[in-house]
Amino acid sequence: MTQPLRPCRSALFLPASNPRAIEKARGLPCDAVILDLEDAVAPEAKAAARAAAVAALTSGDFGARRTVLRVNALDTPWGADDLDAAAGLAVEAVLAPKVATTADVARYRERLADQALWVMIETCRAVANLQAIADAVGEGGALVIGTNDLALEMRCAGRAPLLPVLTLAVAAARASGLIALDGVRNDFRDLAAVRAEAEQGRDMGFDGKTLIHPAQIDPCNAAFTPSAEAVIRARAIVAAFAAPEYAGRGAIQVDGRMVERLHLAEAERTLALCAAADRGYDPAQLG
Repeated sequence: MTQPLRPCRSALFLPASNPRAIEKARGLPCDAVILDLEDAVAPEAKAAARAAAVAALTSGDFGARRTVLRVNALDTPWGADDLDAAAGLAVEAVLAPKVATTADVARYRERLADQALWVMIETCRAVANLQAIADAVGEGGALVIGTNDLALEMRCAGRAPLLPVLTLAVAAARASGLIALDGVRNDFRDLAAVRAEAEQGRDMGFDGKTLIHPAQIDPCNAAFTPSAEAVIRARAIVAAFAAPEYAGRGAIQVDGRMVERLHLAEAERTLALCAAADRGYDPAQLG
């Protein structure tokens, strides 16, 4: 049986050391909560943050949101303990930082229990090994682009130089059946810019975007949820292929455009995503 589609439009990073932020996240409309033990936590607070993350994830109460734990790298003093703690948690995925090779992927996978593995693509070496890493990640996994670290290592400024890398990452994720998440935007006050960047990521093929502030959730969800126009188009394609006169046809005309079976599959996905996102449209919008 085909599993229902689960949106991953917005994945919010939260410092595991901040209990107030974690409690607030239980009521936020993000699709995924990533409790962070790595970048957002100072070295002296690592152990306490790990304990707080274990407590939060053990208590549950995150509803339908995906729960993800970002651990410290295995070559740090905290990585092994983080993974030992994660192995006993009902967390959906573990997010591994600075994965650069398939050997790195294997080191994480062998220490996980039933959780999926998400990996940060944030080094130049990882870019060189994108498809091999994606192939090694496995079922339920994700490629999460760490645009800040990657830009720093590449010594580039702005988002434009990263666009080829983002495109390759989406292609690698699609080839391996993984989730693809665009990187964070640091300026969380400019919500118009957040929306524009999310729309650009959507048009590149990403499933969603990682976020650093709750204010970014709504514009990100809006960008990655099918528009009313897209829903109308998808419904028309599905209805046309279901018509008796088009039975068995591989390509048909819909509203003056030629569409094929591959467009039918994408139309069905659009409608499933809209339903899963619980997007309510005024009937007048849909005709």
